[in-house]
Parts: sequence; structure tokens; C-alpha cells
Amino acid sequence: MILPKSNRLTPEQLNAVTEIVTEFGCKIQPIIGAVRTIYAIVGDERDELMINRLEGLEYVDRIDRIQSPFKLMDIRSDLATHRIRAGGVTLGEELFVIAGVCTIDPKNPNYFYETAAAVKEAGAHMLRGGVWKPRTNPYTFQGDVKSLDILLEGAQRTGLPVDTEVMEEAHVTLALDAGVTALQVGARNALNYSLLRAIGRAIAERDTIVLLKRSMHMGSINEFISAAEYIAAFGNPNIILCPRGTAPTLDGYRNHPDESITPLLKEKTWAPVVVDPSHSVGKASYVPACALAAVAYGADGLCVEAHVSPNHGIGDDPKQSLLPAVLAETIRQAKQVWALRHLARKN
Repeated sequence: MILPKSNRLTPEQLNAVTEIVTEFGCKIQPIIGAVRTIYAIVGDERDELMINRLEGLEYVDRIDRIQSPFKLMDIRSDLATHRIRAGGVTLGEELFVIAGVCTIDPKNPNYFYETAAAVKEAGAHMLRGGVWKPRTNPYTFQGDVKSLDILLEGAQRTGLPVDTEVMEEAHVTLALDAGVTALQVGARNALNYSLLRAIGRAIAERDTIVLLKRSMHMGSINEFISAAEYIAAFGNPNIILCPRGTAPTLDGYRNHPDESITPLLKEKTWAPVVVDPSHSVGKASYVPACALAAVAYGADGLCVEAHVSPNHGIGDDPKQSLLPAVLAETIRQAKQVWALRHLARKN
């Protein structure tokens, strides 16, 4: 829907607008009001190039879209009934929990193995562990491919599926060949469209899950869902959206917690939402409350950092990882909030 800056377009302006939309197989239908005329775009209005050209016209105030910009991730698409199952849980039917260490220490693998056993006992359904890590400082630990073997050993010992972050195409290949269940796209790469395409191509014929974190610089909900569309376009819709805090930071927290965007996402997309409270707040003592808030807002699950001995962890573990006992209590309380939420929905 085209809204002009004046009450109506001049004949010359209307001709220019018509020429643009015709190039994209659309037509213009004027809707004449008492004081203002607006112009409906008849046809597929989702083409970004067409919209950009129209928005660039000096006499156009704005474009209001009626159609969704997402063909696959939209809540009204043919995938609306698609469900993702992992760790014995169908997301959306019961609370789903991913837990584990921020970064696997290849020199001390027993910390990971002990944590893996502990998070399973606490009630987690998927085990996380960082093999490769994006770091601001080039001299800090960036991860080690040797940790991939440790991750898979943890999976074998516990029977839990595993999730790890990938940052480049080589990581994708290594992780898939090793049997990783879920590829995590971190906040720094959520806008790396080349990587998103590569992941989509690599998992097209697989059951691999993608945990897509929200970039700290994504200002709109549509931008987040559009990133998922890049992956789904290659044929694998097993995508989980993961809010994890945005910029600018909120004083006292690592990021600006964004668990409240869950209802906004669910109005637009069928994709399950699993919130990461650990990165949202960045301090272990704040994580349980953030986790409960996320579930209250409608999250389908949680992605929580945990460690049997956080002070011996590397990466973010010393600051934000929960001890197993705290994780277990957080999961217990989160399940109670989940139950209350669904009871209220039935009533």
C-alpha cells in the first residue's frame, strides 16, 4: 500500500509508480478516500528491490505491506504446522532446555564430561559446548577443533544431542560430519548472509537443527525472521529463534535483555523461540529470573550456560554459568511457569 506525502499522486507521479510496479509483475489500484487517495499494490509486493525503488521516490511517504516478507517462516505459510523434535521433546509441547559450558577446555575435558552428566540430571534435553568461539580480542582463546571430539564424547556418555556454534563454512562441514545435532549461529554471524546460505545448502538434505541467535544489532523483528528465511529457503525448516540480548547494554547487564520479544515473534512466525538468558544478563545471579521471565513471555525453551566449576571454565563460564544445582532449580521453576501459562491459555 503506497501512501503519498500529498493527498494524492499527480498523473505524472502515478505513471512513474505504475512503471516501477509493472516491472515486477504488479499493478496499481487507487483507493479514493474523502480527503486522501492511497494506492494498493496488486500482486506479490514482497520484492525488496521494488519496495526500495518506491520508497526512494520523493513524493512517497511510506509503504505499508499487507503481505508478509517471508515466504516460508511466516505463520500463515505451508510450514505453519511444522514441528521440531529434539532430545525426546517436541518444541511447543513441553519446555525444552539446552544447557552446558560456554567453551570446552581441550586441556581439561573432564570438566565438560562432568558438566554434561550434571545438566542431563538437572533436566536438560540438549547439551551445548563451544568448540570454536568468536572473540573480540585476537589474543584470547578462539577454540580448538580437538574440542569437537570432546563434545561428541559427552553426547555418547549422556545420550543427549549436542549443539555447537559455527562461524565459517569449514566449521559447518566438520560439525555435520562429526554428527552434531544442532548448529548454532551466534549473534555476530546472524547477519552474515553468506554463512546463512552456506548452512542452508549444507543441511538441505539433513535433519540438522539450526539455533539462530538474534544479532545484538538487529533492530526489527522482521530482520531476525528474514535471517531465518535465508536458511529455510534451501529446504530445511528446523530453525529455532534465540533472543539473547541486544545493544546498547543496560547498566548492570551484559546486554539489553530481550526475552519480551517472544510474543512479537509468535505473531509473525511459526518458528519456536528458545531464549538465552545467560548472554542477555551476563551474570549468573540474574540468569534464573531472566529465564523465568522468558518462559512467562511465551518462550518454548531456554538455552542456559552451566558448569560444574565455573571458576575453572574458560570463556564466559566464570561470570555467567550456573552451578548444576541452580540449573536444576531453575528448570523446575520454569516448568511450573510453563504449566501455569498453558493452564491460563486453556481457561
